[in-house]
Amino acid sequence: NLANQIAVIGSGAVGSSTAWHLARNGHEIILIDPRLNQPINRIGILNGTIASLGILMGNIYKRSSGRGWRLRQRSISLWKEWIKLLNSQENPLSLSTPLIQLASSQKEIALMHKLSKDRKNLALDLLPPNTGINFSRPWPPNPYGGLISHNDGRIEPLQLQKCLIHALDQNKVQKINESVLAIERKSTTKIRQWEIHLSNGKSYSPEIIVLCTAVGTDTLLKPLGHHLPIEPVLGQVLNLKLKDDGQSWANWPAVLNSNKKNLIPNGNNHLILGATLEPGTCPNAQALKEMQNLNWNAPNWLQTASVFTSWSGPRGRPKDVPAPILKKLEPGLIIATGHYRNGILLAPATAEWVEKTIKEEEQN
Repeated sequence: NLANQIAVIGSGAVGSSTAWHLARNGHEIILIDPRLNQPINRIGILNGTIASLGILMGNIYKRSSGRGWRLRQRSISLWKEWIKLLNSQENPLSLSTPLIQLASSQKEIALMHKLSKDRKNLALDLLPPNTGINFSRPWPPNPYGGLISHNDGRIEPLQLQKCLIHALDQNKVQKINESVLAIERKSTTKIRQWEIHLSNGKSYSPEIIVLCTAVGTDTLLKPLGHHLPIEPVLGQVLNLKLKDDGQSWANWPAVLNSNKKNLIPNGNNHLILGATLEPGTCPNAQALKEMQNLNWNAPNWLQTASVFTSWSGPRGRPKDVPAPILKKLEPGLIIATGHYRNGILLAPATAEWVEKTIKEEEQN
């Protein structure tokens, strides 16, 4: 049994980032997840991080106050520093910009006008209606216009996971490739220690547990008397192969958000399109068809593209509270999960919040 240790359960972007950040700051960390040894690729139904598109919508966020806004702003700021720390020749990591969001109503463009005016310092610019979208491939005229965010964009999730795994090894994080069957309280005279029971029959007794377990969180918490329901919302993604039209993606943004779907150039004549919002975990073929048509607004070159690959993955959405759940439930039990569609975006601010919460606990 390992004492005076922090166990992070869940190795998606949030769990791996938190483990790395804590280890960098001198903590002894074990990271537990049965998927730690799985190859990092996109086949079938995937975990939230590998399935995700890696989009960072920080500055273009509609609210200008509250916890969500503060977390996004902090994360966007930290990502600049984190990318430098995680980037290497073997695993290059970068933030691709900009992000363009097209308006789909008068109400939406009115809000975008306000955002561009209020956030000049965050590099937001308006796109006028029917103009300003000078793409190399034709795009239907948009009667409302949109917003371009020069500092929002995308991090490639597969590269990020590879970088994080390398960084975990460099910082001597112990990785345990097992499922957690149960968490048990073990009070001692000095500290409340926990016991984590694993699928291989072993157990660990860390001083602090950090749960980054998305839809599996409630199952682990219920025996301890806590209830934090998180529901799965499935996202399907298409990697499309376009007919060779001799055009390049030269003047496309890193991300084009239209009709609440994201279009991401992905190499010559390839485009990633995602993602659907489907309750549960069973993919719906009709939802994919509708997504490729962009509510019947898609240009011909998109509608006639063939499906090269596709994948799907559930995101954890908290049922009764706003996403994400950042909470100290009791001494030594910290929850940092339920990020819904913003796990990669909010990973740095989440890791920082966990570290701050642990520091406060150590001082008491």
